[in-house]
Formats: sequence, structure tokens, C-alpha cells
Amino acid sequence: MHAPRTRVQRRPVHGVLLLDKPLGLSSNQALQKAKWLLRAEKAGHTGTLDPLATGVLPLCFGAATKFSQLHLDADKTYETTVRLGLKTSTADAEGEVIQTRPVRCTVGQVVEVLDRFTGPIEQVPPMHSALKKDGKPLYEYARDGQTVERTARAVVIHELLLVDMDLNSQAPQLRLRVTCSKGTYIRSLGEDIGEALGCGGHLTALRRVATGPFQEVDCVGLEALEAMTEDERLARVLPVQQLLSDHTPLALPAESAGRFLSGVRRRGDWADHPRWAVYGPSTVKEGAAVLLGSAHTQGGELIPGRLLSPIEIQQIQETAT
Repeated sequence: MHAPRTRVQRRPVHGVLLLDKPLGLSSNQALQKAKWLLRAEKAGHTGTLDPLATGVLPLCFGAATKFSQLHLDADKTYETTVRLGLKTSTADAEGEVIQTRPVRCTVGQVVEVLDRFTGPIEQVPPMHSALKKDGKPLYEYARDGQTVERTARAVVIHELLLVDMDLNSQAPQLRLRVTCSKGTYIRSLGEDIGEALGCGGHLTALRRVATGPFQEVDCVGLEALEAMTEDERLARVLPVQQLLSDHTPLALPAESAGRFLSGVRRRGDWADHPRWAVYGPSTVKEGAAVLLGSAHTQGGELIPGRLLSPIEIQQIQETAT
């Protein structure tokens, strides 16, 4: 007979947890584990990492989920290992080897090929990806043995650094550091580099070391999080405004802040600007400012974007005191 499961008492948690996602878990599995450890009511992530991948996975809780899209669009930095000479069905180590070729490229050819893949490029999304075709993820077609036509997508490789390489061993490989735009498939990049070198290749390791302003050094692993007390876990949750680090702060007086929070445009002598993080005075702690939401200005009007609700603001203020 199984012991009855203890029901977790959920609570409002608002902010961002920088998780170092472990190998083997999907992004959603890691999210659900962290959500359970924090006893949070509402959670989401800012873009997925494959189970094969590890590294920076910002998790958004409560009011922070309203701004998660901002980091779906952020540039990312990865460190990856490309095993040359072997092509797999999935472009990574989880697939079956479907082609073996000798590795005869030189150091000069490697450098030339990496230069070729730096800057704006076009990628065909891999079949083993979550991109949808007719409402169905591509990986489901792949599992059924089907290959569907995919349209090439424009992405930008901002930087492609050769960290290390071994062209002469029984397992020749390249270690790369890639800074890229949103929508870049590192598996496809590794496979395409292998093809350009004439030997094929696939990823054997992938780690995201940065997304937007968030770095791996600031992340916490699931095991470490599990070993913490509840207060220590909550202390790892960064304020919601960390997601708006590239927004210019703007403070409103109490009356104007209340109308802005109701979705009403405010008039002022502001220059046109695409990204404001708008703050109002705290109702709990004198002299403190609280995040109201995002906005942009056009023609002297402050136009609300994503707004926190009054109850979210109240909960944030109460937990901050």
C-alpha cells in the first residue's frame, strides 16, 4: 500500500531563477522540479534546451512570466563539441550513425569554414526539433520515419570561436564557442560545418553559457537548490525587473502611476523610446519604487505594454518587507 502523497501548499512567487539545467532532463521537467521546490503557483521558461544540452535556463515565476518573451528573443552563447567523421540521424549523440567518412581536413580548412559560417547565414531546421509543421512538431514526423520539407531560416552567428580541435585522433573533434541570434539550431550548425569540411559531423556536447544578460556563473543547479532551505531558495529568485535590464527606468508619481497601471496612456515631455521599465511609489515602504510594467513612448505619450496586476504588486511588496 502506497503512503498518501503530501499535498504541496502553493504560494505566489514572483521573479527569475537562473537554473543550470542538468543533462538528461527536458526544460519542462527542470521547470516543474524547480516550481515544486519553490512551491510556486505559476511558472514558465524563456526558451527550451534539449535534454542533451546543459546550462543557463532562466525560469520565470508569477509576474515575471509576462516578460519571458523578451528573453526568447535574446542572443545566446553556447559551447559545443562537434565529432567529425560521423553523421547521425538526429545531428547529435542520441541518434544512430547513418554515415561514416574519413577526416582529411587541415587546420587552415577548419579556420576558413568557420569564417564562412560567421555572420548572417540560412539554416534548414532539423527534423528532430520542436518547430511545428501543420500544427505538429517536426520531431513527431521524424519519430514516424517521415521527412517533411522545411523552409530555410535566416539567423546570425555573431561570433564563432575555435576553442580547441583534434583532427588526428580516432575521435576527431572541434570545440566551439558560438554567440548567435534567436532561432539558431546549434545541431544544424555543427552538422553543416562537418559537411563543409567534407567529413560530416554531429554534436556530442552542448552547453548554453549565456542568454541575454544572464551568465552561467550566476546559475544554480537543481541538486544545490534541493539541498537549500526554503528561505535560501527564495533568495535565489531575482526580482522581476531583471528581465527588463535593457529597458530605461522611468518613475511616475502616485496618481499617474495608478492610471498607467489601469492601461491609460500618460502624456509628458518624453522623447520617443521603444523600451521603458516603468516604476511607481511603493504603498508599503516609503521611498521605495515598485515595477508597474513596460512601455514605449511615441509623440509625447507613454503607452503601456505588459503590466503587473495590483495584486502581483502587493504580493511583491509584502515579500520584500
